[in-house]
Amino acid sequence: MPSTPRTSAGGRRHRVREEALAEILRTGRRLLVEEGPAAVTLRAIAREMGMTAPGLYRYYAGHRDLVQALASSLYDELAAALAAARDRCPDAGAGPQLRAVCRELRRWALDHPREFGLLFAKPVTDADTAPGTLAHDSGWRFGGVVLDLMVRLWRDGGVRAPAGLDPAWTAQLEEVREHLSGEPVPPEVLYVFVASWARLYGTVAVEVFGHLDFALTDPEPLFEHALDDVLAALGGTGRGPAGPHA
Repeated sequence: MPSTPRTSAGGRRHRVREEALAEILRTGRRLLVEEGPAAVTLRAIAREMGMTAPGLYRYYAGHRDLVQALASSLYDELAAALAAARDRCPDAGAGPQLRAVCRELRRWALDHPREFGLLFAKPVTDADTAPGTLAHDSGWRFGGVVLDLMVRLWRDGGVRAPAGLDPAWTAQLEEVREHLSGEPVPPEVLYVFVASWARLYGTVAVEVFGHLDFALTDPEPLFEHALDDVLAALGGTGRGPAGPHA
């Protein structure tokens, strides 16, 4: 069977390459956490791994490809964490599940502030999520966990949508519609989805980035209040059970 050695050799090469790619991303993430986003360079990673910088070009064509791969892996990690939070209460309904997902988003962000910053503060331009990029697709996998629950709440008929939005403004929401798998969600409801995400993200971000330190030693009640308002706008539950630290 002459094909067996070639197949085995090809499998080994594939495993070696996958292991090298995983180590590169682990090293890049460690540099991000320890030194900040500016430290995530091909040269620095090569130095940490005992390689030459040109050696890394066998795996990534340049800095942008490297950062895109790192951002994509972080989005996938975050998406998995949110999905796990959702699935811990499978029979609770979309409102309680969304509450659990949003609490998990805050927990992950506080536990991983540098990673959260790379994804959502975009401190380096190569971490963008433009259409066609690796981070775009994984970013929407993360966003889909939240968006799918919002769509379920809309189906239940509880979303309070404003009337009379400017059509030129709502046209900007078409990319969101593309990720709804044919769901006929009206633009006014898409607006509520985006406004709800902006409220949640903003509340988490100001805490993670330390912009509430001047006023609050414990911002969790503020987050829970914002979460109550968002769920009310989406037709979810009213005030939910206390958070894990309440």
